[in-house]
Amino acid sequence: MEKKTLWTKNYTTIIVATALGALGNVALGFALSFIVFDETGSTLASAVLFATQMIPGLVIPLIVSPVLDRYPRKPFLVFFDGLFALMYLLAGFWLLKHPFSYMQYLVASLLFAVIGELDGMSYNALFPKLIPKGMEEKGFTVSSLLYPTISVVMTPVVSVIYKQVGLANMLFFQAVCSLLACLIESRIEIEETVTEGTKLSVKQWWGDLKEAVKYLKEEPGILYQTLYSDFSNGTSTGYEALTVAFFSTAAGFSPKLYAINEGIYLLGRTIGGILLVRKETPKEKKFEKTLRIYLTHDIMDAILLYLPFPFMIVNRGISGFLGVQSGNIRYAAFQKYIPDSMRARLDAFDSVSFLILNSILTLSIGALGEVLPYRTVMFLFGALTATLCLIFVAGHRRSIEKIYLKDYEED
Repeated sequence: MEKKTLWTKNYTTIIVATALGALGNVALGFALSFIVFDETGSTLASAVLFATQMIPGLVIPLIVSPVLDRYPRKPFLVFFDGLFALMYLLAGFWLLKHPFSYMQYLVASLLFAVIGELDGMSYNALFPKLIPKGMEEKGFTVSSLLYPTISVVMTPVVSVIYKQVGLANMLFFQAVCSLLACLIESRIEIEETVTEGTKLSVKQWWGDLKEAVKYLKEEPGILYQTLYSDFSNGTSTGYEALTVAFFSTAAGFSPKLYAINEGIYLLGRTIGGILLVRKETPKEKKFEKTLRIYLTHDIMDAILLYLPFPFMIVNRGISGFLGVQSGNIRYAAFQKYIPDSMRARLDAFDSVSFLILNSILTLSIGALGEVLPYRTVMFLFGALTATLCLIFVAGHRRSIEKIYLKDYEED
């Protein structure tokens, strides 16, 4: 009997392409995290930028997801990665001849966010189909390890050289990575069919969305777990502006220490993911494990900025170690539980929910950071997130737990 392997041709191809995308995103993302605060000196300005980048996610998933559920996903993914490469190249040449402008930066960020949303939706709809059957948890875990592993290596390097290299060269590097990812993705071999009833119309589009809403009403476990996860992820995004500002202004802290802090977090995620690949959590323990991790993670976020730096990196290491495990256990179970014919629409609900909460939370956290100590703001939102965990997750245990259990039932 042939031994089953995760590393099929299609899975290996998409992982290599994903790694290339992550390589460029880490380098560019770090530079973008600091350049806005360096130029404006305002946490609110940084928060407005983050919120602006979320706007496409409020509209595009609802428009595009019914199309992705009816048409092949691979052509969309290849096209948008190629378009990304072109846009990064043009942006790099623009910056070589023009100085930094906050308003121009906002407009460019909005355009890139539109392309990124389309690219991300295509990827999320296609990726689960490239994982060998029965290996979903390992497949998603390996994928989730790419970004933290690359970040552990790249972030310290970029923290030292990003001002010397310049943002334009970071954009050129990202353009090359996106182009290579596009070419590699084009080699994926998968048969995708056009679903019957694909005639595009407002009536058909609206009917597809109502079908997804009906499904969520029948599956409250997916609804409430998603709402908590999106709220938790939204606060994490809002914390980024606070931590960048804290490390930029607090006595004894600096961007280099920020890089170390985040590097330890990503190292923790890497170690946690490796352990999850080697040994899966027993099905009957999955709900309890994720619930404990959620509460621990929320509390550790709340106290993070009150800690001396040595304890701070211990906090972040543990948070990363725990967070990757709960995230991958949940994501793998949910992706296997939901029908493929509704995958893009349910991902769209998740995306829109996340971005609505993310926009509100990022702006709220950023605005409060202008009038309250950064530590106080982070503590308050950490406590609020832990409270919502008890309400949404612990309060709907039966509906959520059945999703984890069904993940291991025979098809």
